[in-house]
Amino acid sequence: MRDYNETLQQLLNFGLDISQIKDIDFLLEKILSEARCFTDCDAGTIYIKDGNWLSARYSQNETVNTQLAAHRKSVYSNITIRVDNTSIAGYVAATGNQLNIPDVYQLDPNLPYSFNRSFDDLTGYRTISQLVLPLTSMRGETVGVLQLINAKDVAGNITAFDGNDESGISYFAVTAANAIERAKMTREIILRMNRMAELRDPKETGPHVNRVAAYSVALYEGWAAKRGLEQDEIDRTRDILRMAAMLHDVGKVAISDNILKKPGKFTPEEYDVMKLHTVYGARLFPDLYSEFDESAAAVALNHHERWDGNGYPGHISLATLKPLPGYEKEDGTARGKKEEEIPLFGRIVAIADVYDALSNRRCYKEAWDQNEVLETLKKDAGTFFDPELMGVFLDNIDAIRQLGAQFPDDPDAHG
Repeated sequence: MRDYNETLQQLLNFGLDISQIKDIDFLLEKILSEARCFTDCDAGTIYIKDGNWLSARYSQNETVNTQLAAHRKSVYSNITIRVDNTSIAGYVAATGNQLNIPDVYQLDPNLPYSFNRSFDDLTGYRTISQLVLPLTSMRGETVGVLQLINAKDVAGNITAFDGNDESGISYFAVTAANAIERAKMTREIILRMNRMAELRDPKETGPHVNRVAAYSVALYEGWAAKRGLEQDEIDRTRDILRMAAMLHDVGKVAISDNILKKPGKFTPEEYDVMKLHTVYGARLFPDLYSEFDESAAAVALNHHERWDGNGYPGHISLATLKPLPGYEKEDGTARGKKEEEIPLFGRIVAIADVYDALSNRRCYKEAWDQNEVLETLKKDAGTFFDPELMGVFLDNIDAIRQLGAQFPDDPDAHG
């Protein structure tokens, strides 16, 4: 049995840890990982409630994940469940009741809910015990469901969930629900800023910015793992990077419609104005009160710089738009930043943004064939893109593609 003081300290540490996390995707991963650790279980899923549906936003399965390559994680499921009494998770969301089920294959047939064994049949995994909790905030609103699967004893054998853990995990669930509400609010503020840009530029869609953010985080994780960075640093950094990457083109709100929505090619003068969206985006974060402000400004300003120094806007003053002293070219324009003069986040988002733009349909083009996209990226490594980062990106392309599938475009979004 778990020592009371140990349990209390674990719950207090959990509350402190998740209070620091602003990004909802990282938060859900952290909640699920900590809940599995607290209950010593093999697998689990977090569902987020949206109206009358639950969406499986994050899943972990230690047994299944051992089959994945190093540094590659399972991604979000596409499972949706109606909030009603027919499924286990749906019943918990609908009623607010917690369920501790010793064996899902031995459920009383008279119960309103039943176990869906399709995942077990598909993977060969055997679900036995489940502990399923509503994620209900202090306001009494159910924001989702936490489903924990296959508790393990000290010998690693599957067993029922310990009833003594239920009060602790219930507190855990309330803390998690409140953190999810805060993170959803942060995500919504960012998406609203992007919707302003989308009203101006139809290419800047919600799915696009979500994909770019997901690719950027995956690329950073691969790069950080290759360099042996500490996991705490990786966790903190990817939380900031995801939010910053979503705002990479927010400066387009300041560009005239005559240019932004022009159907044909830009004149050189129009292109010069268009380039200024990088500066306008960075100007939205003039007071660097946090790492997020600093990172968002760096991404907005630098994601069109090139590894060979031929990108934009270069070494420029945000206030005057003039070259910084010592960085003027012969024609009076600013020299572009090159190689590691470009901040890491700018180099990462540059790859993610171009990959997504080439891989998806736009109003002015069809989606490119994936082989053509990858050949183009390989060719441009060392000129447009950081060659080390591009190598990591290509090494993780299978996971990148899976992430992209989680944020499909509206088929009517581009006309």
